[in-house]
Amino acid sequence: TKENVLALPVLEIDTATARVTRNFLGTIEGKVNVEIRPQVGGILEDIYIDEGDFVEAGKPLFKIQATPYQEALNNAIANEKVAAAKLEAAKIEVDRIKPLIEHQVMSEVRLKKAESEYRLAQASLEQATAAVATAKFNLSFTVINAPVSGYIGRIPKRVGNVVSLSEPITFLSDVAEVYVYFSISEADFLSFRKNTAKTADDPKDSILSGAQRPIEISLLLADGTPYPYKGTLDMVSGQVNRTTGALSMRATFKNRDKILRSGNSGTLKMDEFYPNVILIPQQAIASIQDKDFVMKLTEDNKVVRQIITIDGVSGDQYIVSGGLKKGDRIITEGFQKLKEGDVV
Repeated sequence: TKENVLALPVLEIDTATARVTRNFLGTIEGKVNVEIRPQVGGILEDIYIDEGDFVEAGKPLFKIQATPYQEALNNAIANEKVAAAKLEAAKIEVDRIKPLIEHQVMSEVRLKKAESEYRLAQASLEQATAAVATAKFNLSFTVINAPVSGYIGRIPKRVGNVVSLSEPITFLSDVAEVYVYFSISEADFLSFRKNTAKTADDPKDSILSGAQRPIEISLLLADGTPYPYKGTLDMVSGQVNRTTGALSMRATFKNRDKILRSGNSGTLKMDEFYPNVILIPQQAIASIQDKDFVMKLTEDNKVVRQIITIDGVSGDQYIVSGGLKKGDRIITEGFQKLKEGDVV
């Protein structure tokens, strides 16, 4: 009868583009992360900076005791002078013998021997000159300068410790821009490749599907605070890790406020777009045990219970992959006391 007809809000099903945000744990690294490694070994004589300092490129960082390298340079210079004197003596000998050969006072064999000794003296001088250059380089390496601008890491060595070429003294991180590395499963990658979009109108405009323009990505800091600047996804590994079945990916963020440092962690939030899917409000769905259902209306406005398949969440809506089609009508609120066959 007319008194039994209920008036409730009804939604006619249509398709739309759903946006699903996925989270990934990321590790932050400076875009330039340099090992500060000595090029000569020796005793650490001075430290000009402290841990955590920001330094400009070219600024002196450490001083290695220079005395052994200064002595090596002095010896090399002395050897160069000896070699130069021997070359001069060899040249005088050649010049002395030449006129004697012309007057047949001496055989040509003696001249050839003198010329050979002259060439040997030339080679010895070149070798000694190269040794001086090497000694100068080694002496200059006793002062270690910053190769780039950035922040100094931990310095385990102290003045008086021996440093060697085999281990870095510290690390220097340029964090004007940072990389955030994270891993994505092969299945998620295939899904992203299909559905991640720069805009909903152009679902293929993504680095994941081969386009050149990177997509935006957000970052949550370790304390849950949203990072104020968007990053861009700009690298996808070309190889799947055989052990984990995952791909490595990288996002780049500007670090204008110097909040981010190498070694920090954060949560990356990346949007995936599903075009032409059915979205329904979460409050329109009820559950009994492991089944989800909605109250659907027939053509004559009678209520039927319809089991559905939920494929994900987009904002405050569910993505429905089965049980409903475009044009169906469902009740969105107040259906808790309805039973099948009621008229709405």
